[in-house]
Amino acid sequence: MEAPPPYNLCNPNKKSTIINRSYALLHSVAITSLIFYRLSSFFHSTPSLPLLLAFTSELILSVLWLLSQAFLWRPFTRQTFPERLLQDKNDDELPAIDVFICTADPEKEPPLEVMNTVLSAMAMDYSAEKLSVYVSDDGGCGLTLYAMKEAWEFGRYWIQFCTTFGIKTRCPKLYLSRYDDEFLGQGYEAEKEKIKLKYKLMEKKVQKAESNGKMLGEFNTKNHPAHVEVMQDESHNANDTNQVKMPRLVYVSREKNPSYHHHFKAGALNVLFRVSNMLSNSPYILVLDCDMRCNDPTSAKQAMCFHLDPKINSNLAFVQFPQKFHNLSKMDIYDGQLRSTFLVKWPGMDGLQGPMLSGSGFYMKRKALYRDIVQEDTDFTQLKQYLGPSNELVKSLKSAKYNTDVGFLYMSLLEDFFTGFNLHCEGWKSIFYNPPSSAFLGTATTKLNDTLLQGSRWNCGALQVTFSRFCPLIYGLKSSMSLLQRMCYVHFSLQPFYFFPVWCLATIPQLCLLHGIPLYPKVSNSWFMVFSYIFIMSQLKHLEEVLLTGDSIRTWSNEQRIWMMKAIISYTIGMLNAVLKLLGLKEANFVPTNKAADDEQITFYQNGLFNFQASTVVLTPLITLVTLNMICFAAGATRTIVDGSFNAMFGQIFLSFYVLMVQYPLIDGMIFRKDKGRVPTSVTLLSLAISASFLCFGSLIIKS
Repeated sequence: MEAPPPYNLCNPNKKSTIINRSYALLHSVAITSLIFYRLSSFFHSTPSLPLLLAFTSELILSVLWLLSQAFLWRPFTRQTFPERLLQDKNDDELPAIDVFICTADPEKEPPLEVMNTVLSAMAMDYSAEKLSVYVSDDGGCGLTLYAMKEAWEFGRYWIQFCTTFGIKTRCPKLYLSRYDDEFLGQGYEAEKEKIKLKYKLMEKKVQKAESNGKMLGEFNTKNHPAHVEVMQDESHNANDTNQVKMPRLVYVSREKNPSYHHHFKAGALNVLFRVSNMLSNSPYILVLDCDMRCNDPTSAKQAMCFHLDPKINSNLAFVQFPQKFHNLSKMDIYDGQLRSTFLVKWPGMDGLQGPMLSGSGFYMKRKALYRDIVQEDTDFTQLKQYLGPSNELVKSLKSAKYNTDVGFLYMSLLEDFFTGFNLHCEGWKSIFYNPPSSAFLGTATTKLNDTLLQGSRWNCGALQVTFSRFCPLIYGLKSSMSLLQRMCYVHFSLQPFYFFPVWCLATIPQLCLLHGIPLYPKVSNSWFMVFSYIFIMSQLKHLEEVLLTGDSIRTWSNEQRIWMMKAIISYTIGMLNAVLKLLGLKEANFVPTNKAADDEQITFYQNGLFNFQASTVVLTPLITLVTLNMICFAAGATRTIVDGSFNAMFGQIFLSFYVLMVQYPLIDGMIFRKDKGRVPTSVTLLSLAISASFLCFGSLIIKS
């Protein structure tokens, strides 16, 4: 008997595999040669402090490069066939799904944007009886609750409209901003106008409530009681085929009290997890950020093509979709698309044990979030201490007899990374699926300050795991996780250590250039070819990845620039915060990324101009390093021409020139731009003073 056609296909990318492994082999030989050269030179003379710092930087970069090769070892792509799934199971036979949406700050995450996410989730192409949407309002904001009620009422018309005419873009705001409508049947244009009017009315009501301060005064963002409201259509007549079926919408504002820790997003998700246990207890969960709208209404059925595949579903924990964004400019100067993560690294991990959990846009098996705390012999009182006072919830978990800790894990600001890592350690697998049509569309950061501070929070969270007993370098050894999968997690957890080599290589060789102290072989020396090969091949490999994923040379240069900026700011601040938290000198904090952009900010971004209206802490280090390189390049290059040492100092001249070329927008912002987004004069002067101080003190150390 012929086997039924599969719901999905997995395709190894053989061409990329050959290129990646060949590059890894040749590059390893070059790095080994570089290390041999450095060590052998140390035997002939005592290394200076600058030389030791340069070599340490090279070693750190080499180790991190080696770990990163695990992402490229076995890249996969996947296909799904929802039509085959629906041949075996009709809509009523598909498993139920609970959608979790988290919001925390109505100023940075405007309720209107949250409403659009909620409506897009409620309107997914999935049976309404099998769909429940839970919204966590961690700000305890009455305006958000009011907005959810308005979204529920508008949803009656919106879901009916989408169902009747087969609308594909089910986020109202994005749909109504389109200008490429096709003829979708008789009465479509008239109904669309009605929907427009109803949406505008809803928008005005929420805006009016916001301006009137309709915030339900008993709520406070840091201290308020729990509040839960369930919105479901109990008056629906099953015999009325014209009446729309509405998914359940649940608003949850958990109790906040300054006397105990709330565990940020992980705590909010776990409250939704417990509330949903009591109301719907669906076997699958979709987690979305408050700005991550459902763009393809069939994403749930696509995810079920994996979760319901009998060959892989027994140990499949989650299906991760890429995070994509609706507001990216063509130039994408802040690397908002996170191309390297979602088009290179995650497909590579998909060929191993699966991608890391990425915070939003994933369909999780509920069973995977239960851990070995729930067993037949577990004490009832102990469970209540862990899960809360609900007898019904504890009983339901006891009866489930699952052999697996409950919910998303705490301890790290990066709860997704930490939870996913533990799931993989326990033997669960994951899948990365990048469909032809974007399943979800979010809002990318459009300001330098937000981009770098968001990165610092991510890196701080990763380091909290690194500095704990769950450090992937050690903890992963206790599990059945493969070596390559463990290398991926180790690289991610150690990634903030890039801050050290970037800081060193942007300052030490330049200082030595100023004083005529060579750190690299002469151009005429054959060992110079090793350094040249490593640099050139690294750039070419990066360029190959960019072009292979359909992007341009401009993307390559943008990624070089923003990576260097993140290493200087995001990695450094993340490292400092993690160390301070480890020493108990600073409390963990979670600041939501600002999703409310003003017109001026958007104009800068769309025109490809950096907005340097950033905090002094963020901007000063960047400008200082550029200023330092400008001084050293000009003075050092002049010196080599005068004393004829160009052959010996070329490596350092080129390195300084490379920094200036990559960071030219900073020079432009300091010297040439006159608009509001330019670098403030005060920051330029402060950076100049710091650079001069560094050169003075550095000169004393070098000469001593």
